[in-house]
Amino acid sequence: MLRRLFGRTAAALLCLSLFVTLAPSAQASTYTQTRYPIVLAHGLLGFDSILGVYDYWYGMPSSLRSGGARVFVASYSASNYSEVRGEQLIRDLDNLRAIYGYQKFNLVGHSHGGPTIRYVAAVRPDLVASVTSIGSPHKGSAVADGLSTTFPPGSTGRALVAGFVNALSTFIAVMSGNNDPQDALGALVSLSSDGAADFNARFPQGIPTSSCGQGASKVNGIRYYSWGGTSVLTHVLDASDPLLGASSLFFGWEQNDGLVGQCSSHMGVVLRDDYGWNHLDEVNQVFGLTSWFASSPKSVLRAHANRLKNAGL
Repeated sequence: MLRRLFGRTAAALLCLSLFVTLAPSAQASTYTQTRYPIVLAHGLLGFDSILGVYDYWYGMPSSLRSGGARVFVASYSASNYSEVRGEQLIRDLDNLRAIYGYQKFNLVGHSHGGPTIRYVAAVRPDLVASVTSIGSPHKGSAVADGLSTTFPPGSTGRALVAGFVNALSTFIAVMSGNNDPQDALGALVSLSSDGAADFNARFPQGIPTSSCGQGASKVNGIRYYSWGGTSVLTHVLDASDPLLGASSLFFGWEQNDGLVGQCSSHMGVVLRDDYGWNHLDEVNQVFGLTSWFASSPKSVLRAHANRLKNAGL
């Protein structure tokens, strides 16, 4: 009798132990499982993957997929006007809809990817469930303004810089298997303060009306979110840090991530605007060499996917 009772008790304890062990795993497997697929949209001089080996969103797509998310990484012009890049992204979203039957997408854009996905949401709201920008220059970048002043329209220097950026963009496109056209001067216009102001006048969805406030959280049924960083030199082994340190001088005393000012990154619900990241850290670059003391970019994006999931998106 005692032996039978002991056996049943042991079996019950074993089942309880297995439940406790497996429950977190089962929960984690759906943590990022949003209703609509997530599409990651790159910034200036961006790509999906170089030779299928090195990702722009370093380690982030797989991190999202490990929690059950369906993830696509966009591929369009490395440099061009926001509107042109947006039309290219619409083309690809329409293709995904035709092939897989997806009705809407959660768009996440880094840097120039932010205005790119805002354009998509404005002209094709039927394709979009949510718009999330990361370190995006919604009101322009002081770096773009500085370059425009240093190399004014019609100058030889401007032509040389544009030629170099176009060549670099074309090289990136070839390495990533993309054949969309490049336009460095178009990108410069879009990223300047004047260009951003013109874009915002035509596509104001989610843009704050005050200089450093929050924008509308929902427009035409689409949710809007944003976040960004305000650190520049974040990892001693990251070779990109000195370049961002130099570009940050364009901002004077304004908090920035090396390429985008703190307030310029605001759009929709501002989840946070002072992460300890520079512009490349925001997408876990370079090779994941972000600050040891800052939040993990992968974890922040996973938490946001869970936020979208809980919002029914």
